[in-house]
This record gives sequence, C-alpha cells and structure tokens, in this order.
Amino acid sequence: MNNIGRKEAESAIKTLLKYLEDDFNREGLKETPKRVIDSFDEIFAGYQQRPSEVLASTFNAEGYDGIVLLRDIEFYSTCEHHLQPFSGRAHIAYIPTDRIVGISKLARIVELYARRLQNQERITISIVDDIVENLNPLGAGVILEARHGCMQCRGVSKQNAVMTTSAMRGVFFEDSGARSELMQLIRSREL
Repeated sequence: MNNIGRKEAESAIKTLLKYLEDDFNREGLKETPKRVIDSFDEIFAGYQQRPSEVLASTFNAEGYDGIVLLRDIEFYSTCEHHLQPFSGRAHIAYIPTDRIVGISKLARIVELYARRLQNQERITISIVDDIVENLNPLGAGVILEARHGCMQCRGVSKQNAVMTTSAMRGVFFEDSGARSELMQLIRSREL
C-alpha cells in the first residue's frame, strides 16, 4: 500500500499476535499474518483510487434540475482511532446544472472513502466536497448514519447508538426549503 513491504507488514501482525497470544505459533495462527494483510489489501483499497477518476464519467443532464438522490448506500469502514469497524448507510444528493453522474459512481465514491482509515465526519465532508468539485451542482448534500464498533464492544458498550453526520453545500445549505425537500425524500421509504 505504501513504502512498507508485505513481509514487514506480516511481521508486524506476528508481533501483535505475540502480544495477544501465548501460543502464537499454533496451527490456527500460522497463516494469520498473511490472511490479515490480504484482508487489509481489500478493506483499505480506497487508498488506490482517486475521487476525480470515479466521478469523471458524466452525462448531459438534459435540462433536469431537480434533486438527484441515492439513499441507503451501505458502507463499512475502519475507525482510525481504535481500528474498530463502523458501518451504516450513506445518502448522497445533488441538484445538477448541466452534468449528471451515473448512480453507481455515487456508491463508488462512498466505497472509496469508507475503504480507508477514517472518521465518519471526514467521509461525509470528503464526499460532498468531491461532488461539488467534480459536478459543479447547484447544491450537494451527504448524510451518513453509522454504528461504531468502538462504541459497541469497548468503552461505553452502547449497542444501539447511531451517529449521524451531514454536510450541505450550495442550495441545500442556503435554502431551508431545498434542505427540507431533501430530508423528506430521504425519510420516504416507498419504492
């Protein structure tokens, strides 16, 4: 992933196993350093992507000037503070000017940021700022709702706590009517 080699990373995992387990050479742990690094390559794949590349494929908006919303995008990430997982749903909205982006690209931008060591606030702001920078919409809004492993399995041990973060730009920030319409669309659960 960066300038540390795979063998060095596997060695670091082996050191952690020695810290945790008296019998770190037992059969079940022999291949664990390799498996952990293999899983890290997948879990943290977001470092290998650029937001501008994900959002580069756009289409003519053909005069559409309403809200484009992709809601309930599931995501899984890793908290940079405790290396604990957190997961939830993202809702991304924008009002196009002249270009729209394929809906899969909105899900991909969530994945890009979720697959890094993160905090929820940074994911939220990064996504909305990339939408603004790459699509130049009239407005953009991102809301994330997530349950955090560091809250569930350690510390305060609160199983049902859900953290919500939001970032609004353009008309969603300036116009309470646009923001209200967006919130109504997110709460709507009919298909």
